Amino acid sequence: MISVRAYSAEAKPVPAPIMQWKETLRDGTTVLIRPIQPGDAALGRRFIQRLSPTSRRFRFLGEVTPSVQLLDQLTNPDPTHDAAFIALIADGGEKREIGVARFSARADGRVCECAVVVSDEWQQRGLATVLMRHLIDVARARGIECMYSVDAAENFGMKDLAEHLGFRRKADPHDAKQVLHSLDLKAAAP
Repeated sequence: MISVRAYSAEAKPVPAPIMQWKETLRDGTTVLIRPIQPGDAALGRRFIQRLSPTSRRFRFLGEVTPSVQLLDQLTNPDPTHDAAFIALIADGGEKREIGVARFSARADGRVCECAVVVSDEWQQRGLATVLMRHLIDVARARGIECMYSVDAAENFGMKDLAEHLGFRRKADPHDAKQVLHSLDLKAAAP
């Protein structure tokens, strides 16, 4: 039997809980992973500003400054085509962003481009793998067939991560300084 709850005119809707996970990295550190939200713009600005010039260039394939427009774009993914997860740790009494992964699907919903970046001091701890596995799971659940990234050819960290996750690597036919990593999401998970 289903019960129907009566609401008064003063009752306010309860917001849906935010999907989130606690993950333990290789060094034993626990991080919080959750979808990025519009209120994360300040976290995102500080995160981008703390990235080394090399990490920033690898992520954005060039030097960028975290403008209001860029932060708005990064923290307001379109839920029908995009997904974005943020990794947070407690830093004093506040949360600090230490990594982010995202994808954006084409209009047909069959192919998506992905990106991941981790703070320099948090690299080599397994965080990029954790973030990408969540992203891959969401893409598969949405029926996306192929995930790809465009990366700097000298980004050997991304080369290793992509290989570990089962991505294929090939030269970018349009830019000799870049490579393409692609993952067949219809295939069994590695």
